[in-house]
Amino acid sequence: MLTQDQIKEKIGKYAADYVKPGMKVGLGTGSTVFYLLKELGRRKAQGLSFTAVCTSVQTQRILSEEGIEFRTLDEVDRLQVAIDGADEIDPAGNMIKGGGGALLREKIVEYNADELIIIVDEKKLVDHLGAFPLPVEVVTFGWKQVRQQLVDNYRIDASRREKNGTPFITDQGNYILDCHFGVITDPVQLNTDIHLIPGVVETGLFTGMADKAITGYADGTIKLIEYNQSY
Repeated sequence: MLTQDQIKEKIGKYAADYVKPGMKVGLGTGSTVFYLLKELGRRKAQGLSFTAVCTSVQTQRILSEEGIEFRTLDEVDRLQVAIDGADEIDPAGNMIKGGGGALLREKIVEYNADELIIIVDEKKLVDHLGAFPLPVEVVTFGWKQVRQQLVDNYRIDASRREKNGTPFITDQGNYILDCHFGVITDPVQLNTDIHLIPGVVETGLFTGMADKAITGYADGTIKLIEYNQSY
């Protein structure tokens, strides 16, 4: 049986096959994507040429270490493919993302890709979203009022994310509220409703976006799930 890191490494190498010469590629953030980036660095050294667009400063840093140049989204038109991880993904391909704090850039980049491929281990496959706390990115001004609206509207616990005892700040200079729903029965409607609260920038609900999921299992197998999505 493979360890979690071995599963993620195998998924990352498998997913690298979807990056073809000359492609414009959106690259996500997280521990599984890390192995994809390492593999793409190896393949670039062997001659693979592609244009990378990053979803976070963290990803930019890894690409720089791997000798891979990257562009901003504004410097390209459309991306052929985006590859990223997820914290949870349900049978319809709806996801919770943002555990790493990059949900805003991830959603912008991945919305502008012709195909979105999600890479996860089997533990991220769920029947219903919500066990993983839903990240909601908010502006720093009035964040307490936004938090109270979420608590009052949904009768949930919501806390401002911290790192090393200080507020976690996203790459765009915002806060994240981690919202404990338990079970989310209608992720599409919830995403719409939360956006109506003034001060909310983005949610970690990614609905109707995933085209494929590459899933790795402890026994070493990899399965490809395809979704019928349009956005």
